[in-house]
Amino acid sequence: MAAIRVLSITDAHVEEHAVAEVSALLERPGALVWVDIPECTEEAISLLTEVLRGHPLAVRDCMQRNRVPRVRIYPHQQLLILHGPERGPSGHVHYLELDQIIGEKFLVTVHGPINPALSLKVALRETDGVRRRLESGRLRPNSPYELSYAITSSLIHHLETFIEEVTADVWHLEQRVTGGQLGNPEEFLEELFQARHGLLAVRTMGALGAEVYGRLATLDARVPAGDLPLVMDLVDQLTRIKNLADGEREYLQGVIEFYRARAETKMTVAAERLAVIAVVTLPITALSSIYGMNIIVHEHTELPQLVVVLTIMAVMSALLLTWAKRRGWW
Repeated sequence: MAAIRVLSITDAHVEEHAVAEVSALLERPGALVWVDIPECTEEAISLLTEVLRGHPLAVRDCMQRNRVPRVRIYPHQQLLILHGPERGPSGHVHYLELDQIIGEKFLVTVHGPINPALSLKVALRETDGVRRRLESGRLRPNSPYELSYAITSSLIHHLETFIEEVTADVWHLEQRVTGGQLGNPEEFLEELFQARHGLLAVRTMGALGAEVYGRLATLDARVPAGDLPLVMDLVDQLTRIKNLADGEREYLQGVIEFYRARAETKMTVAAERLAVIAVVTLPITALSSIYGMNIIVHEHTELPQLVVVLTIMAVMSALLLTWAKRRGWW
């Protein structure tokens, strides 16, 4: 089980502290406190409730799985719930939840609950990346919103990378369709819809995330004036993710429609050929059945009769084939 990480951030340095020091860190002037909670344990709940004075509803949302991104506005803090994607088997897309509690001097990030099939490292991908930037000195946020901006931007970068990966699959599928190398039709159709599902999932994450930050951007009194452009930029980034996913999904839909048109054309051609076969053979079958049941009573073959009947069948077939040709059936 991963431990809670506590960082204090100033212009000069970044220090890691024990959980017991959080209360004292909040009293330091000019220090920004970041608490990263991998799993919402009893220790984490106590920290959120007793030390950080988290709203009971915010603590509850951090403890449970939230299927829809949202923003909750409280007197001295805001709760943001976002999702990131992770590809699973058979086209499944895991929703990785990231909760952020933004206070006046602190930021809390809470991960999960995590699907047991996934590694905790996957859920910590964005926050670990931002922490490395802090420790190397490449990032020095001056407010909780700047730190939140860095983490959310990292999540958005992963959304874009996810679209890139699915787009590579879409291009491969398009090449197979245009090249006629489809293989098993059922498996190929499954691959098409798996790719579309991935794009639809990331599109939903981008669209709902933009709604979350759009709501936050309307709260001029709650968001510091210097941080408001950061919130607006996140709205723009998430909207762009939605538009990118929409564009690739439309392209994939064109591939699917082309595949369907080709398959339906093959079925139509096959049906026409079967119709020609039926037109040619059914009358002959009917004639032979009637002739066999009602006329032939001889003990041996009557060659003149057989020649006449076969000639009639040949003439009927020729006439029917000519008629089918004029109708454009073959």
